[in-house]
Amino acid sequence: MPVPIEDYALLSNCRTAALVSRDGSIDWLCLPRLDSASVFGALLGDERHGCWGLRPADPDARATRRYDGDTFVLITRWQTADGVAEVHDVMPVDPRRHVNADRIDVVRRVIGVHGLVEFDQTLRMRFDYARAMPWVRQTGTPDEPELVAMAGPDAVTVRGGLLRAADHVHRGKVAVEAGQSVDLALTWFPSHLDVPDRLDVDAAFEQTRRWWQRWADRISHDGAHRDEVVRSLLILRALTDHETGGIAAAATTSLPEDFGGVRNWDYRYVWLRDAALTLEALLDHGFVALAGHWREWLLRAVAGDPADLQIMYGLAGERDLPERELTSLPGYQGSAPVRIGNGAALQYQADVFGEVLVTLCAAREAGLDESDYSWSLQRGLVDAAAQQLDRPDNGLWEIRGEPQMFTHSRVMMWATFDRAVRAVDVHGLDGPAPHWRELRDRVRAEIDEHGVRGGHFTQHYGTDEVDASLLLLPQVGFCAPDDERMLATVAAIERDLMQDGMLRRYRTSSGVDGLPGQEYPFLACSFWLVEQYAATGRIDEARVLMDRLCALANEVGMLSEEYDVAHSRQAGNTPQAFSHLALVRAADALARARHKPR
Repeated sequence: MPVPIEDYALLSNCRTAALVSRDGSIDWLCLPRLDSASVFGALLGDERHGCWGLRPADPDARATRRYDGDTFVLITRWQTADGVAEVHDVMPVDPRRHVNADRIDVVRRVIGVHGLVEFDQTLRMRFDYARAMPWVRQTGTPDEPELVAMAGPDAVTVRGGLLRAADHVHRGKVAVEAGQSVDLALTWFPSHLDVPDRLDVDAAFEQTRRWWQRWADRISHDGAHRDEVVRSLLILRALTDHETGGIAAAATTSLPEDFGGVRNWDYRYVWLRDAALTLEALLDHGFVALAGHWREWLLRAVAGDPADLQIMYGLAGERDLPERELTSLPGYQGSAPVRIGNGAALQYQADVFGEVLVTLCAAREAGLDESDYSWSLQRGLVDAAAQQLDRPDNGLWEIRGEPQMFTHSRVMMWATFDRAVRAVDVHGLDGPAPHWRELRDRVRAEIDEHGVRGGHFTQHYGTDEVDASLLLLPQVGFCAPDDERMLATVAAIERDLMQDGMLRRYRTSSGVDGLPGQEYPFLACSFWLVEQYAATGRIDEARVLMDRLCALANEVGMLSEEYDVAHSRQAGNTPQAFSHLALVRAADALARARHKPR
């Protein structure tokens, strides 16, 4: 049986990530970057597609999991008939050699706590999304066992436990008594280079713990959901590439939005929208330097004509993200196709201009000084938005049907010009403020005329349908949360999009997205509703919904994209930046409401 999505925990070194199942198997690992090809791909198939299993030989062993404080050092505690042992999993972070390092390490430390516990180790390496079986050779000694595997440009070495091969699977045993420990380490390196030196595991654990904890200690939040906020911000940091500054939307590809369906997408890239909203959440908690790092990433990615702006890029700003279907991986629970790349990169989504301008305005107001080129980039984006002002788009949800004049996109166009005017009027930057003010007011008048029907905002012009993205309108200042049209919109959203107490993005039955099948409630949308409730005095409802949503996270605080209420399971790619940044915003809104005078 496939492992439920909510049974996975995340390891991260801010360059790539691994997913570890509750049963002790690393089922997803792409090397050396988050968007590289997988070495372990069982997540999208089964053990034949690559995994690294480590669990007690006792079939009745029971596991509990937690992170070591506010870090990504994962501790799995195993209780067996003969004793207790722990596995400490980590992807070491070393800032001194982290950038441009020619190695990635994954360490699994087995520690005896009580009695004697014997572990089974099973290693199946399948490079290039299970399309390449590596050449493997034993190079160590009986005292220091080691094997090296390589395929094409990639190689890994595995040290610390004796492994014997049979039918392209390497198996071994590890036994620990109380007070003993055994370190198992996998290291990726370019296959044309020499095998890297052995890792100083003690130093790697200590430095990694300290690095994550120091980062988390800077977070301040005094609301009722502080633990969830801290873990969510940690996850957002884990999805941020330490070298390039690019912020991935998720750590995985092709986990289904509709189990058994075709709504399977690759989310390991930098959506400008998701990255911008992530930065707003980080800025709200004082991480201004990260905003500067991302702005430099943006300058590199958008270099050239701002009119050629894409909605997403690779982690280093790559533009070419062709969408392909893999036959080497059958898909999670058979949900095919498995896709790499994303064809939405070629879509026109008008809201992206506004997301970027709103975030860079927030960074400016948080104290980030403009660089030599950052304001000229923003002016270029404003000009590009003006040139495409009347063009329909594919919208926030990347519909694959006909482009529309989506109300949310039009509001974000309004926000583009609004923040440009503010940059001149408030911050003294140069630019044609009267012209931008005229465009801003023209878009507002257009939305008031065409984006409202029956007293509520609509999904797009010419329809009565609503869309959860309309909950974002007060967040960018287009209207007040208690604007009569907004209150009517909330009522329509509750009526049309509420499913089992949570929100869908829109009604797929309307045919607007051009895809077959259905989808589950989208977690970020429900967190947006919490924020709206909190801002309009519906505090009790906000708290009830917030508590319910937070309870959907697994025991290590991870949320995916959607939730299947009927079967009590997470759905979609994981961990999902959109879900976690929306959680942070909702928690902040509740904290503000608590201090607001009656």
